[in-house]
Amino acid sequence: MVIKIGWLGMLASAALYTQSGVEGTWQGTLDVGAIKLRLGLHVSKNAEGELSSTLDSIDQSAMGIPVKVTTFRDNALHLELPALHASYDGKLSDGGQEITGTFVQGVPLPLVFKRVEKLESLNRPQNPKPPYPYDAQDVAYETKGGIKLAGTLTLPRGPGPFPAAIMITGSGPQDRDESLLGHKPFLVIADYLTRRGIAILRLDDRGMGGSTGNSTRETLDDMAGDVVTGVDYLKGRKEIDAKHIGVIGHSEGGIVGPAAAVRSSDIAFVVMLAGTGVSGTDVLKLQGEAVIRASGGSDQDVAEQHAVHDMIFRVLRSEKDDKAAVEKMMAEWGQMKVNKSAPASDQAIRAQFTSVTSAEMRSFFFYDPAEALRKLKVPVLGLNGSRDLQVPPQQNLPPITAALAAAGNSDYTVSELPGLNHLFQKCNKCTVQEYAELEETFSPTALEIMGDWLVRHTRAQ
Repeated sequence: MVIKIGWLGMLASAALYTQSGVEGTWQGTLDVGAIKLRLGLHVSKNAEGELSSTLDSIDQSAMGIPVKVTTFRDNALHLELPALHASYDGKLSDGGQEITGTFVQGVPLPLVFKRVEKLESLNRPQNPKPPYPYDAQDVAYETKGGIKLAGTLTLPRGPGPFPAAIMITGSGPQDRDESLLGHKPFLVIADYLTRRGIAILRLDDRGMGGSTGNSTRETLDDMAGDVVTGVDYLKGRKEIDAKHIGVIGHSEGGIVGPAAAVRSSDIAFVVMLAGTGVSGTDVLKLQGEAVIRASGGSDQDVAEQHAVHDMIFRVLRSEKDDKAAVEKMMAEWGQMKVNKSAPASDQAIRAQFTSVTSAEMRSFFFYDPAEALRKLKVPVLGLNGSRDLQVPPQQNLPPITAALAAAGNSDYTVSELPGLNHLFQKCNKCTVQEYAELEETFSPTALEIMGDWLVRHTRAQ
């Protein structure tokens, strides 16, 4: 888990300025590159004078994360969080209002906590609140390989049977709600669609929540197999209309969904939310350029980014051993004539190179999603936001359309929705950093378009 923080900017009261101990409430900002994440720290002392603390990841809606070790000596604070493989060391200022230090979770990052009266809270008005006009059940089943997949099945009330969809998360370990920066887009989507008569199964990725295994060790083909297992599970439920089971995938899930539909004749429809139409190598190069330019970067910055990406892809193609690939990337990085003035240690660079050698990333880089799309005969809805920096619509929607036409598919809709980002939020600056700042989790317009299309294709109400 990566902790996510953003600056609160609240002033301490006059009474707080007299405090010199470390007990109290603190908030800080952890800058992890593309995004800034807000952390809250609560330090207390018991009657015996022993300190304890908990950490809040505000932008991940993860509160009360236990800190196993809390020590404070000579104005130096030390925290250990073994569950997160993280630690923090900081120095309390003379006035007792700031702790300046380093947060380490794989890589060291500067982190300054400021004393506050109250932590900033997130406003997520679209998150559904009970009571719900439908039933929600925790479910679990096993894949053929013995991996347990756990999730939530939301079922409309009434006689049924109901059409159903399996939701497929984006890249990286994700929970069943696809929780990101305080948003829970899959929870919002499931609530909306279930209210419209469609049963929704959303699942924790392997290794997340109640699921076992490790999603980073999965290839796209493995992920498609997990989806097919989910379809088989739904077919065995009496509440589900077995002839109207489909998939809804976001980002990487928009790649996995079509791949699963090609493998299983039981998948009746496919919804691609910001799915790709070209290889991962092409997507990441344009994504990197789009993010740099949105942040005010220069042509030189873009060129250097492309050079680094080309080096990574070249090494991964030629070297199948992960450890050897990392060493080759480190050696080539050392020789590259790119701007290295940014404060990134060799440890941080090595961690980034190691992450791209995972089975998930290797399969994503070199997979051509158009191959599956050219075989897809079932109805397809492809949606993308016009301001999406991560899966740029101008790069991906035309090849998706071309591939479906080449398949002879007679029922597909591919649309670019104006003003929406990669998470389908109505955005202002439309940068990755803005995701957490926006209150909207998922555009009501996008929800309606998807809901109307699904009702037409599934006989829902």
